[in-house]
Amino acid sequence: MPNTKSAKKDLKISERNRARNQSVKSRLKTLRTKAHAAITADAGASEDAVKAALKAFDSAATKGVIHKNQAARRKSRLMKRLNAAQSAG
Repeated sequence: MPNTKSAKKDLKISERNRARNQSVKSRLKTLRTKAHAAITADAGASEDAVKAALKAFDSAATKGVIHKNQAARRKSRLMKRLNAAQSAG
């Protein structure tokens, strides 16, 4: 429990940031899942879903929600899966 006025403010800010970060991370998981589903369903029409996921990864990294290397790794894995599906199909 915070004792000082500034500690109370810091707690309030960290709770607000935590809620925002959780929301962004949840959205990232949803977009990644949709992209994976689109890739397995139809490799040709999955580019829009993948583009949305890549943009969201970049945005989250820019805002500091996830680390830039984590964003790069996830983007790389997603593109690798997309390219494999397109070359196979």
